[in-house]
Amino acid sequence: MRDKKYSDFVQAKSRVVLTTGEVIRMLRELKGWTQEALAEKSRISATNISLLENDKVEIGKRRVEQLAGAFNVHPAIIMFPEYEALEIKKAA
Repeated sequence: MRDKKYSDFVQAKSRVVLTTGEVIRMLRELKGWTQEALAEKSRISATNISLLENDKVEIGKRRVEQLAGAFNVHPAIIMFPEYEALEIKKAA
């Protein structure tokens, strides 16, 4: 096996692809909340929280605002997870 030098390698690009539903679930779990607790805090039914987390329904502006308020984060963190991955970690 040939010895590798630092210059032989290129830095990998971070490519975390998350869906909006995965972000909602991640934030909820990092907060230690159940779906029912998030439902109460966001005024969205637990059934709809489940549907959102499983990407079964479109989120829409109103729901994004309700969830962002419950999590105390900017709506873009939920709506555009591919651009806000580092902010999601900070939000928890």
